Amino acid sequence: MSVTQPPDGKMAEKSVVQDVAQNGDGESIEVEVSEATRGTKRGLKSRHAQLIALGGTIGTALFVGSGRTLAKGGPGFLLLTYILMSGLVLLIVAAITQTASYLPVKGATPSYFASRYVSNSLGWSMGWFYWYSFGIFVPYELTASSLVIEFWNPPINPAVWITIMLVVVVGLNLLPVSVYGETEFWFASLKVITIIGLLMLSFILFWWGGPGNPRLGFHYWNDPGAVNHYILEGPSGLAVSFWSTLISALLPFSFAPEMLVFCSGEMKSPRRNLPRAAKSFVMRILIFYVGSVIAIGVICPSNDPGLSSGGQGAGSSPFVLGIKRAGIQGLDSVVNAVILTSAWSAANAFIYQSSRSLYSMSINGDAPKIFSRCTKKGVPYVAVIGSSLFSLLAYLNVNSKSGVVFDWLVNLVNTAAFISWVSCAITNVRFQKAFAAQGLDEKELPFKALFQPWASYFCIIAFTALCLINGFDVFLPGSWSVSSFLSAYIGIPIFFCLYLGHRFTVGRSDPWFIPLKEVDLSTGLDELKADEKPEDVSPSLRTRLWGMVKKS
Repeated sequence: MSVTQPPDGKMAEKSVVQDVAQNGDGESIEVEVSEATRGTKRGLKSRHAQLIALGGTIGTALFVGSGRTLAKGGPGFLLLTYILMSGLVLLIVAAITQTASYLPVKGATPSYFASRYVSNSLGWSMGWFYWYSFGIFVPYELTASSLVIEFWNPPINPAVWITIMLVVVVGLNLLPVSVYGETEFWFASLKVITIIGLLMLSFILFWWGGPGNPRLGFHYWNDPGAVNHYILEGPSGLAVSFWSTLISALLPFSFAPEMLVFCSGEMKSPRRNLPRAAKSFVMRILIFYVGSVIAIGVICPSNDPGLSSGGQGAGSSPFVLGIKRAGIQGLDSVVNAVILTSAWSAANAFIYQSSRSLYSMSINGDAPKIFSRCTKKGVPYVAVIGSSLFSLLAYLNVNSKSGVVFDWLVNLVNTAAFISWVSCAITNVRFQKAFAAQGLDEKELPFKALFQPWASYFCIIAFTALCLINGFDVFLPGSWSVSSFLSAYIGIPIFFCLYLGHRFTVGRSDPWFIPLKEVDLSTGLDELKADEKPEDVSPSLRTRLWGMVKKS
């Protein structure tokens, strides 16, 4: 077993301790590993990684949030913007995978690669930004779960549901990573089966209609129409509608690409399985995103009052609203239950990502050393407990006045996904330049992304522009609001304060960019290649899903 230690303040993977060694007679003997030198273990199989990545891309944002996006832009703009955002996300997935799959060492995160290939300051600021962003999303999802439960009007205080879910998700993250992977595998499988079922139902409604209702076809594309005006009237209203819909289309994709990298440090045979998981993104997006928004546009009109009424759970889901219009009874509770598991799964995943970010910073020397402590099973329990403290903020929402404070904490990370993707694209560009400058053979790359490095340059420009126009509607006539402006943009100066604060204090003697010839592209590579085992290969995602469908 190898663990990662920070040589001279920089994290690299070295074989510093073994679980099994050989004595003088060549016999295997156990070597005791102290708590201080334990590291994470590679317990995630290929099927875990693929379904975890898939689970991160299917959640409440798609089941419910897509309804408000439909109300803004109509089915035409909804479909167009999801296609455009899907294309951008696929480009950043390819860039992240190319960067991470070459050296997916233990403790690897996007911030780790930024430290290794770009600068310590960028990696440090990304690491702490990730830790806070993922950490604050945990109570957000716990609160969402309690609100989803309110759909059934139980006579129980929401604090009780928050406590139960908090204990469960923290407990799961304190178990070996294989347990976490298996849990997320089944959470994601449930969401996949539900989406497939809803797509099939939408197909039936398109051609044959519901009980006592005529076939739908593209009726709602004609009435109330394919596109909507938003805030303004005329061509300006259409332009505002398009850009606002495009920005809203980001939400279902937020941090899904990064999840692949966070899993890679604990994935078996990561140089082979990480590219496999990334390649399946194309089919997922075509089926689960583009397919879903086409279905939504078919079964639910954009002017349905339920889309923007502020309802929670299935009450404001375009799928359920459309199904109710078709005369189908009893399905809303089923979908609401899936929405509940989606929020629960998201909280589980965010604790994992937040804790691994803190663990990675600790072994890199950017966070207190205590957060690198692991159990014998490879669980960074101190980092998990430290990151889980964010969960207690969920109780703020039990009181309406305290909930305002919680909303402000969430607003700090409204632009986090854009900032993350710009940083990941910059890291990929530096990685490619260093790879070429050091004369390495491209055949050594486990994954070669298309259209590089131009695709990464395009992502930098595109996501920077989207980040800057994130709250553009507050500048429109009659729409100015100080709170809305700060909500949309305050995350940008916070990130730059982190970056420049480190750059002009701890990193003042470092170059703005690590010289290309000095970028470390070798430490840990031989060990990673040696760890690639043929028996680690798992059946493909398609094979497993088809087996599940046949069993059901």
